[in-house]
Amino acid sequence: MIDSKGMPGPRAPQDQPPASEPDQPALDRNVQGRIGSHLRAMYDDLMQQPIPDRFIDLLANLERAADKPSETSPKTS
Repeated sequence: MIDSKGMPGPRAPQDQPPASEPDQPALDRNVQGRIGSHLRAMYDDLMQQPIPDRFIDLLANLERAADKPSETSPKTS
C-alpha cells in the first residue's frame, strides 16, 4: 500500500481471514457479573474519597486564570 506521500505504508496480512466476533463471550456471565460488581465497589469507594488539596488548588488557579483577560486579546474601548 502507498500512502499519500508515496511511501509504503503498513500492510494487512493477505492470507488471514478477517477476525470475526465469537458467538460466546470470552468470559461466562457469572465471571462478568463478579468483575462488574468488584469494579462498581472499587469505584464507589473511590468516589467517597476526599479531593486532594493540590487538585482543589489547581482548579482554583485555573478558574482565576480563566477569569483574567489575557494580554494577547484585543482590548475593547
